[in-house]
Amino acid sequence: MPQPIPLKDHEKEKHLVNRRLLACAILVFSLVAVLVGRLYVLQVLQHDQQTAVSENNRVHVLPIAPERGLIYDRNGVVLADNKPSFDLTMTRERAGGDSAKVLDTLTQVLGLTEDDRKQFDKDLRRGRKPFEPVTLMVGLSEEQIALVAVNQFRLPGLEVEPQFIREYPLAGHFAHSVGYVGRINEREAKVLDSTEYRGTQSIGKTGIEHFYESQLHGHVGYEEVETNAQGRVMRVLNHKAPTPGQDIVLTLDAHLQVAAEKALGDRRGSVVVLDPANGDVLAMVSNPSFDPNLFVKGISFKQYAELRDSIDRPLFNRVLRGLYAPGSTVKPEVAIAGLDSGVITPGSRVFDPGYYQLPNYDHKYRNWNRSGDGWVDMYTAIMRSNDTYFYDLAHKLGIDRLHDYMAEFGLGQKVSLDMFEEASGLMPSAQWKRATRRQAWFPGETLILGIGQGYMQVTPLQLAQATSLLASKGVWHRPHLAMTVGGDAPVDPNPMPNIVLHDKHAWDQVSQGMQMVMHDSRGIARAGAAGAQYRIAGKSGTARVVAIKQGERYNRNKTLERHRDNALFVGFAPADHPSVVVAVMIENGEAGGRVAGPVVREVMDAYLLDEQGHLKPEYAGGVPARGVPHT
Repeated sequence: MPQPIPLKDHEKEKHLVNRRLLACAILVFSLVAVLVGRLYVLQVLQHDQQTAVSENNRVHVLPIAPERGLIYDRNGVVLADNKPSFDLTMTRERAGGDSAKVLDTLTQVLGLTEDDRKQFDKDLRRGRKPFEPVTLMVGLSEEQIALVAVNQFRLPGLEVEPQFIREYPLAGHFAHSVGYVGRINEREAKVLDSTEYRGTQSIGKTGIEHFYESQLHGHVGYEEVETNAQGRVMRVLNHKAPTPGQDIVLTLDAHLQVAAEKALGDRRGSVVVLDPANGDVLAMVSNPSFDPNLFVKGISFKQYAELRDSIDRPLFNRVLRGLYAPGSTVKPEVAIAGLDSGVITPGSRVFDPGYYQLPNYDHKYRNWNRSGDGWVDMYTAIMRSNDTYFYDLAHKLGIDRLHDYMAEFGLGQKVSLDMFEEASGLMPSAQWKRATRRQAWFPGETLILGIGQGYMQVTPLQLAQATSLLASKGVWHRPHLAMTVGGDAPVDPNPMPNIVLHDKHAWDQVSQGMQMVMHDSRGIARAGAAGAQYRIAGKSGTARVVAIKQGERYNRNKTLERHRDNALFVGFAPADHPSVVVAVMIENGEAGGRVAGPVVREVMDAYLLDEQGHLKPEYAGGVPARGVPHT
């Protein structure tokens, strides 16, 4: 039986179509509503924010590094300069999306090493803002500049830009005082002001360059530039010039520095020259030295290893960080302690048979002169550097009183105003030994402290300052390297109190003993003053590097060269109106008067005499010191 043919229901189809049309209309309306709503949010509610984002995509702020301040010596000689340099920078956003490929090409074009390639990646990983260039290479040669220019089409994002780079015209002469700048490392980048150091690649690492970094650096400038979608600069919208760093004039004298280096020769050691009237550091030599220019562009691993591993330690600042037993150079300060405390008078005598013994002890503390000097007073004790006299004086003073007097002279503490690398040294006491070694203080330790041996350790700068206080009769001026910073003299925030004695004549009495060291016929360093046109007050010192057994004699032929005694000498001149203080330390030099003394004399001559070898008029005043009778 045939099936019936269904009839089309037009009404039902009409409702279906209408429902579909309504659904589509609702969907379209909803999409339009969402779009309109989004446009409203972007155009109205977020107008300011989106405008800023748009501007940031179009306008970029590029830093302009300030020019670093210059450093001069006291006579205007340039010690740290800025010279033009061409640096290679990379802006990652302009590298076409594949900066690694660009760097591989650069390495190939310039024939660089794999270490250089790794350094590029390390530089690019440092924090930076969009479109901020990163310096990859400093001081490009003409050949390198040409290679980059020829291959520019293969090196998108790389540009050669002119910059200023630090230069030290006198190289190693002031490496330990002026210091040097080097590339900012990751540790430094984390603590530096990210705004002030945008665009800056170097920072002061040591010396004056480090201590006065904020003044030398200046303030960053900027340019607001408009760029296209590829990051190319279309025009400059705003420009603010950077503020250059402040210039610094140092107290150092380049001529005297060279003279001091010449006097020291190739021996390991140091020379410090001070003006006792104001604390100016006139010369500061640590030998051997190094060329600070090596660090400016980034020193190679090989070069740094050679400096770091050298047995002579050229990177070590002996003036500020070297710790040495001062030996007999501190005997004048011990004499001041004895006079001021009333323990001795200038005429107090001690009999020297060549040794000293504590009551009820068998141990003999030897004088350097094993045969003894007989009866000696204070003047003779200083002149002959008699150990027995100062053993006895130290025993009478006691460790606590001796410590307190030595501390007044700055021994065992930082004394400088602007030398951050300075070590504190050590002026021991009974309390110090109990706290650090949990041991009692022994009387014999006081004795050897009285001749500058034992636990005592001082820097050459501290030794020079103590001598300066003798010359200035106790007036404290902290040693400082900066004469002016930006035209203004530095101010001491923590001035030291002057040393005030019960009897001010003690200064002249000790000075007289130091003059006899140089000018008396029995003076231990009289050869160093031969032919001098001025009187010198001086004191030699010979300090043990390694101990020797009781009863044994020092034998240089059986002692390794680097185990031999250190030679020291301190002095000031002219003795009646001191104008210069010199302290010399020569490692393993053995004889202070014979080896270090002539260096002091040569430096004094360079400062006090003119080119014709005559005493300069400004140092010729005053009354020559006369001898003082002594027994």
